[in-house]
Amino acid sequence: MSAAWITCMRLDLGEVLRSRWMLLCLMVYSVLGALFVLVGMRESNVLGFTGLGRVLFSLCHALVLVLPLLALTGVGPAIVRGREEGVLELWLSQPVPRTAWLAGVSLVRFGALLGPLVLVFVLLALWTRFGLGDAIPWGFLGRALALCACLLWSFVGLGIALSVYATSLARATTLALLLWALSVALIDFALIGALLRWRLPVEWVLGLALLNPVQDARMALLAGAEPELAILGPVGFFATTRFSPSALFALGALWPGLVGTAAWLVAWRRFRRGDVV
Repeated sequence: MSAAWITCMRLDLGEVLRSRWMLLCLMVYSVLGALFVLVGMRESNVLGFTGLGRVLFSLCHALVLVLPLLALTGVGPAIVRGREEGVLELWLSQPVPRTAWLAGVSLVRFGALLGPLVLVFVLLALWTRFGLGDAIPWGFLGRALALCACLLWSFVGLGIALSVYATSLARATTLALLLWALSVALIDFALIGALLRWRLPVEWVLGLALLNPVQDARMALLAGAEPELAILGPVGFFATTRFSPSALFALGALWPGLVGTAAWLVAWRRFRRGDVV
């Protein structure tokens, strides 16, 4: 990694820390983790099981909806705001390559989203080991972190692309929210509606569902824990009967990663050749 990359990452990290955006992510993850710890402890009296596995199962079901929103709203306005405020023009007037600046912003924002999540997962693991005296399910913990990281990267890349192509901060924010709403709606609601309206073959509905990185990550996260539960939804339940948990994990990791990388490369191509003002 060149000195220009490190300099750009250090400067953007300072901006992230000043805006307290990383603290906001940590607060969101902590509140969700604490909420599901309390819910898991309460359900354990009825259902007869406790521990980190149940908490992570419930937490990941919420994270697949929250992580894309945090990534898009945190990354989407980054470049267009710098363009409007003149910061981008100022820094690129220095001997700083455009690629280094874009990569520095992308990596810092991705780390600011992933770092607090790792911290919360570690705290949950410590609570399981020393608070409950149970063994830590390292397999599911690592699986969940890997899939969350891939899902975050997918929407970091999409957010960077939105920020590069948007012409104003308001438009970038609006497009980010619309993209999040579309990805969430396509989990089951829109697809089942299309199935009922046009009588599409179920294989087509499944194929359309698998194009959505949120759906892929959701099925991969949940299938390894409780593949028979109805919480997976109609499309997810059908997929778990056709694919093994290992295949769903590979799909949930590879496809979101490819979507994020492809979106980032499209943004890089536009950013490298476009105007900064």
